[in-house]
Amino acid sequence: MTFSLSSAPPAPAADGLIKDVELANFMKDVIEASRQSLVVVEFWASWCGPCKQLMPVLEKLTRSYKGVVRLAKIDIDRNPDIAQQMGVQSVPAVFAFFGGRPVDGFMGALPESQVKEWMDRLIKATGATAATDEDVFDAAAALKQAAEFLAADNRPMAEAVYADVLDAEPTNGNAFAGLLHCMMLDGKQAEVKEKLAAAAPELAKHKALDSIRAALELAEQAAQSGGVAELESKLAQNPADHQTRYDLAIACYGAGRKEEAVGHLLDITRQNRKWNDEAARKQLVKFFEALGNADPLTIDGRKRLSSILFS
Repeated sequence: MTFSLSSAPPAPAADGLIKDVELANFMKDVIEASRQSLVVVEFWASWCGPCKQLMPVLEKLTRSYKGVVRLAKIDIDRNPDIAQQMGVQSVPAVFAFFGGRPVDGFMGALPESQVKEWMDRLIKATGATAATDEDVFDAAAALKQAAEFLAADNRPMAEAVYADVLDAEPTNGNAFAGLLHCMMLDGKQAEVKEKLAAAAPELAKHKALDSIRAALELAEQAAQSGGVAELESKLAQNPADHQTRYDLAIACYGAGRKEEAVGHLLDITRQNRKWNDEAARKQLVKFFEALGNADPLTIDGRKRLSSILFS
C-alpha cells in the first residue's frame, strides 16, 4: 500500500514500557531495549481502524508482563523510512525484537487470546527478562549495529544510531566519526568541517577522526583533479604519464570508483616508486586512512603495496 502523509499527532506514550518511537530513538527503545526484554513494535496509522482495535490489546498485555515485554508504537505516516526498511505493506503490522533483531511478527488485528499466546511463546523461546531503562543501553553493541546498517547502505538508520550513542556518551569518538562518515557519504562536507571545528578537544583528537580528515582532504583534491573521462582520454594517449594517472586516481576516488583509484596508484608505484617523492605511495596511505583499516580494499591494497615495495 502507499502511505499517506498525515498531520495527526502520534498516540500518547503511556509509561516507560510503552513508547512512541521514531528514527531518533529507534536504536535505544527498540534495538537496545531488546537486548534483554522482548520488544513488540506496532506499525500503525491514525486512519487505520484495525490499529485502534489492536493497540489497546498490546498495551494491556505489555503492562501485564511487568517489564519483560516493551511496546514501541511507530506511526508510519511520520516514519515511512522505518516502515520501508521493515517491509511493512499494510497496517497494523507487528514485529517482535529480541537480541537486537526481529524474531517474529504478524499482520492485522488478532484477538487478545492469540496475541497473548504469541507473546508467551516468544518469551519462552527467547528467555526474555525485565530490564530498566538504565540497563538497556550498550554503546559497543549500538556501534556494531550502526556499522551493520551502514554496510547495508541504510545510512539514515546508521546516522540515527550514531547520534543516539553520542546522546548517551558525548565524548564517544567512534560514534562521532561514524556520524561524520554518514554525512560525508551524503555529500555534506561543509557540515562535517563545521562539526569538526566545533568539537570539544577530547573528541577532536580521537584517532577515529583521522579517516574523516583524510576523506575531507581527498574530497577537496578530487574537486580540483579534473573529470574522469577527460583524464582517461589523456592517459590513453600516453600510458606512461604518471601525473595524469595520479590525477585520474584522485578523480576516480572522488567519483566512487575507489578500486580503480587504488589500482592506478599501485601502477605508478610499481613502475616508478620514487616518482615525485613517492607521491603515489603517500596518496595510497591517504586512501587507506579514509577507507578505514577494516575495508576490504584497504586490506587488499596494503598487501599489494607491500608486495611491490618489498619485492
